[in-house]
Amino acid sequence: MESHRPQLSLPRILEMNLGFLGLQFSFGLQQGNMGPIYSYLGADESQLPILQLAGPITGLLIQPIIGAMSDRTQSRWGRRTPYFLIGAVLCSLGLFFMPLSSSILMAVSVLWILDAGNNITMEPYRAYVSDRLNPNQRQAGFLTQSAFTGLAQCLAFLTPSLLVWFGMNQDWVDEHNIPYTTRVVFMIGAVLSLATILWSVLRVRELPLTAAERAHIEAQPKGVAATFAEIGCAIRDMPPAMRKLAVMSLFQWFAMSGYWGYVIYSIGRSVYDTADPTSSAFRSAVLTNGEMAAFYNAVAFLGAFLMVPLARRWGAGPLHALCLIAGGIAFLSIPHVTDKAMLFLPAIGTGLAWGSIMGNPYVILSNAIPPQRTGVYMGIFNMMIVIPMLVFAAVMSELNLGFVTIGLGAYDHLLGHDPRNVLTVSGVCMFLAALAVLWVPEGRASARAPELAAA
Repeated sequence: MESHRPQLSLPRILEMNLGFLGLQFSFGLQQGNMGPIYSYLGADESQLPILQLAGPITGLLIQPIIGAMSDRTQSRWGRRTPYFLIGAVLCSLGLFFMPLSSSILMAVSVLWILDAGNNITMEPYRAYVSDRLNPNQRQAGFLTQSAFTGLAQCLAFLTPSLLVWFGMNQDWVDEHNIPYTTRVVFMIGAVLSLATILWSVLRVRELPLTAAERAHIEAQPKGVAATFAEIGCAIRDMPPAMRKLAVMSLFQWFAMSGYWGYVIYSIGRSVYDTADPTSSAFRSAVLTNGEMAAFYNAVAFLGAFLMVPLARRWGAGPLHALCLIAGGIAFLSIPHVTDKAMLFLPAIGTGLAWGSIMGNPYVILSNAIPPQRTGVYMGIFNMMIVIPMLVFAAVMSELNLGFVTIGLGAYDHLLGHDPRNVLTVSGVCMFLAALAVLWVPEGRASARAPELAAA
């Protein structure tokens, strides 16, 4: 059985999750700027999913390993804290150097460092909520992370427009066509990422391990082989609810990959009538997407708090399904909007979906997994996020290596090299994800957690 933990007040829960603000500010910068940065440096639209594989691949490799390692870590700073700090430093370095990229190769290389830092920090942060909070407070913990995700990404997307409103010229670019507004906002992110994680670590420290937890860790085999063996055993013993969440995640994250990758290019065509990444109109599309994304993240921030009582009343699964349907309607609508002001209407649906995505699946998951395997299962659950992103890249892009061609090239061959069609596919996938989450046995799986823990 899980040991009883001290109840935390809402302000303390907010403090323990403040580092998520900096972490998600970094993710927001990636979502809103990596595609344009690659385009500024000369990349074609069809290449974007391949060029952005750093995130999915580092997540696939790093998070399960870090999860398994942190479950077995004993240090003077705790189980999760060392990983928070290492990841924060790498993330800050990646953010600092990204807007200084002089070539596509440099941008790709820095993105690998940035994503490695993000992923090293992300998994322990998810596990930390389960470590620190009792089951009756986890809903508030995960939805607080969701709220900080909304706030952080709101700020990340809006800051370039704020800089323009305060007098910076959106067409002031360096010799590699990267706007100076992009450079400034990435520097802000580098400071924010490190500062907020340090605040969380120092203000809400990890609980000391109990004698039983220490004995369990010391009894586990050590070394790299043992870590991979633990990941394999955890996959084999995966609770039924988690297996079914994988189906939902496939459609959900395929849809989000399409949205993040191509919404700027869709807005560029439908609102600004441009497909030229070096044009002032395209930079206007980037800023408009930032304003729209800031709005939908504000909706996610507020919606996350409103979802706490609704999830208790309806269940996290049904509530998540409704939010995904709202997101699907939004994605289907955006390609047909030709007026900038009207883009903020579908952004409401996007915000509801995003706020739910970052909270409700983790509520279901945390109640379905045994506590001593929280880290490794959170890492494995991240695989269910990044694998759909890899699938998206394989389906949309085509890379010819001379002796072999990788990818199906659907963006060119099936979707007519039109980003608006990608958003339509994403909308359909959100509806499929909503159907899939209703299939998850919420509640029933959580009752098996003590049995699994005893095993």
